[in-house]
Amino acid sequence: MKEIEVGRVTDYFAHIDVVAIDVTAEGIKIGDTLHFRGHTTDFTHKIDSLQIEHDQVEEAGAGSSVGIKVKERARVHDVVLKVIEDQ
Repeated sequence: MKEIEVGRVTDYFAHIDVVAIDVTAEGIKIGDTLHFRGHTTDFTHKIDSLQIEHDQVEEAGAGSSVGIKVKERARVHDVVLKVIEDQ
């Protein structure tokens, strides 16, 4: 299993457990597994909700700013990696 960097956390909204991410490469879609990694952050999360400007979308390409509902706290500047399953 390998991981590729796809973005950075730009904000975290604790009251609704949503992380804002600037997608910088590759693109992400519903069903992808993301690994959030930072100084005190280290968890994986499978995307089941993806929004751009409060509109539900299926996928987001490089250059997009997206919101994702997550199960744990993420912090600004955390690295977001997409988990690629070995085949």
